Amino acid sequence: QVQLVESGGGLVQAGGSLRLSCAASGSIFSINAMGWYRQAPGKQRELVAALGSGGSTPYADSVKGRFTISTDNSKNTVYLQMNSLKPEDTAVYYCNARVKAYYGDTFKDYWGQGTQVTVSS
Repeated sequence: QVQLVESGGGLVQAGGSLRLSCAASGSIFSINAMGWYRQAPGKQRELVAALGSGGSTPYADSVKGRFTISTDNSKNTVYLQMNSLKPEDTAVYYCNARVKAYYGDTFKDYWGQGTQVTVSS
């Protein structure tokens, strides 16, 4: 079993910053990718940013230049530094990890419980 625990959400004024963290724990043999998604009320969940083992780092166009994703592989942790926040960034942010739990396993997607980010104007 793999658990993802997020932290760092909250309420911030427009123009402010927040840093989200997500730590993966449990049965982990290998992590192929980690990333962040978000879902605003009435909208579909969308990719914010991701880091893959191949080095690719896709960002949503709406956050390019403002958000930065990074990882600490020794801690199985992914971070999302969010600067110059806008009211339209308000959403529940979900951590995702693609994990192989043991040697013969296949990679599977796991999700955190979500953390609320609210940006006031």
